Amino acid sequence: MSSRTPTSPAASSAHPTPSLATRLRTDAVGVFRGEDAGREVTLTGWVHRRRDLGGLLFVDLRDRSGLLQVSFGPDWTEAGGLESAHGLGAEDVIRITGELRLRPEEARNPELPTGDVELQARTLTLLNSAETPAIPVYRGPGDELPAEELRLRYRHLDLRRAELQRNLLLRHRLILATRNYFHGLGFLEVETPMLTKRTPEGARDYLVPSRVHPGEFYALPQSPQIYKQILMTAGFDRYIQIARCFRDEDLRADRQPEFTQIDLEASFVGPDDILEWVEGLMAEMAEIAGIEAAPPFHRLSWAEAMDRYGSDRPDLRWELEIRDWTRVLGTADSAILRGAVEGGGRIRGLRLPGGASLSRRQVEEIEAAAKAAGAPGLLWAKRTADGGSGPLARWLEESHWTGLEAAEGDLFLVAAGADRITSPALSATREAAIRLLELPKVREHAWLWVLDFPLFEEEDGEMWANHHPFVLPHPDDADRLQDDPLSVRGIAYDLVYNGSELGSGSLRIHDPAVQRQVLRILGLDDGEIDRKFGFLLEALASGAPPHGGIALGMDRIVKDFLAAPSLRDVIAFPKTTAARALFEGAPSPVESDELMELHLERREKSAKGNNTSSPEPESPA
Repeated sequence: MSSRTPTSPAASSAHPTPSLATRLRTDAVGVFRGEDAGREVTLTGWVHRRRDLGGLLFVDLRDRSGLLQVSFGPDWTEAGGLESAHGLGAEDVIRITGELRLRPEEARNPELPTGDVELQARTLTLLNSAETPAIPVYRGPGDELPAEELRLRYRHLDLRRAELQRNLLLRHRLILATRNYFHGLGFLEVETPMLTKRTPEGARDYLVPSRVHPGEFYALPQSPQIYKQILMTAGFDRYIQIARCFRDEDLRADRQPEFTQIDLEASFVGPDDILEWVEGLMAEMAEIAGIEAAPPFHRLSWAEAMDRYGSDRPDLRWELEIRDWTRVLGTADSAILRGAVEGGGRIRGLRLPGGASLSRRQVEEIEAAAKAAGAPGLLWAKRTADGGSGPLARWLEESHWTGLEAAEGDLFLVAAGADRITSPALSATREAAIRLLELPKVREHAWLWVLDFPLFEEEDGEMWANHHPFVLPHPDDADRLQDDPLSVRGIAYDLVYNGSELGSGSLRIHDPAVQRQVLRILGLDDGEIDRKFGFLLEALASGAPPHGGIALGMDRIVKDFLAAPSLRDVIAFPKTTAARALFEGAPSPVESDELMELHLERREKSAKGNNTSSPEPESPA
């Protein structure tokens, strides 16, 4: 066996992989270079592609490390000769022994790491034949991927694609780096329960019925939040876990019902401790992924981010900012603008130099984005040589143009009203304008901390926790907690990369009286608090240290570092947007006798809305 340590082409040459030698092979397929010519090797893998040139046959052999060309010539003397090699099909599993030789200069492939050499076969063993693949693994130039539903249905074949294997290799390396990094900082990895108690954390729980306790249910964890706080009260001081979490919510490209997060908590810390640790981790991860992350990262308060960008996760690769034109445009002879100001709102918008070049259709596309984000409409004006054009322009006098700092060719996009409506609309406007105008980036990698989120938010008269119910109120605002809770900030922080939220964290409430007060504000009475959170309050009352932490989305980090279009490209076995696992066929019906064992009965609603029994189970009620 070879003692050399090969390097996988799927990894950077600066990151050697361990030898993959076994009793059946001497090396991995993708490790060979020109200097290896003359070596005798035994390799195993899959037939990626076969090219038949009559008296000469070429097979591209593949394993997770890459590809290598294997040649079978007319002088090949193994029993059966070329006939046995001609019988090879796509995705057959084979074992080959032979000699590595340099390819002729004109036949070398500079796009393949192994492209300077080929293996001249001496022996061939078919380890397992493959049926014709339901979807192709090999794709020629210009070939499109099969439909995603097909790829998820035949995920075992889709996962053979080099792109997905590279994605999962990067994921492995980032998780390994995370464990090593936090080990070096004195963090302890502790596993927390998967079958736990149902607690309100902002999304629906996946419930698991108990067979031995009729009518009672476990919940799969939305996060290890309460357990990691209890670990701090137990004196573990610094906790880390690569945690699996579950949320029964509608899916998007950046959401999955089960996901992985880097979960950490530490005692006797301030927010800067957490932020600096995470910045150090991101710098190490970014180096592995080949992107830029230079601490310290930029910081904005939540109020600043919403005021300047309309979003709590702004993409700072572009410097385009929202401007407040309430004073400038509040004097315009427009009932819309005057009414917005008189109603306590503001007039804000974007100035786009050169934006007057956009067509009417393109401006309407931007307006549609603002309406989709909740705005009733968008006012716009173009500054032209003879004055201005557009719905807003008819109300503007020269003093208004001067106040707007308008130059010929500028486009102004304006929304008027309450910030809760105009901020998301202007954020959507900003994104659409950047795309349509193809504005240049000022940086490729934009890292940002958003700090000091509101502790609560209100919707339809109901109070909600902005992050979760355990965030420590800001000490400067704590005296308003009872009388004016919506004005209270929390010591909370989100990590944003290129407009994507990678993680969210906070300092936690460690005083049980304050924790009970926050839960009351959220509408829970003392009985509910004791039933749902009594074990946490008991732990806090035992002498809890000041503590805080953060949860970072592992799936989203890998996706964003790779600029992948979907989380499904960085997870081995993802769910569809309908929360279905197409490969294994989950979720699936359960037989009635199995439901009875769990003390459950399936019911369906009749046409009149009454529950009726049904013999075939779908979901317990």
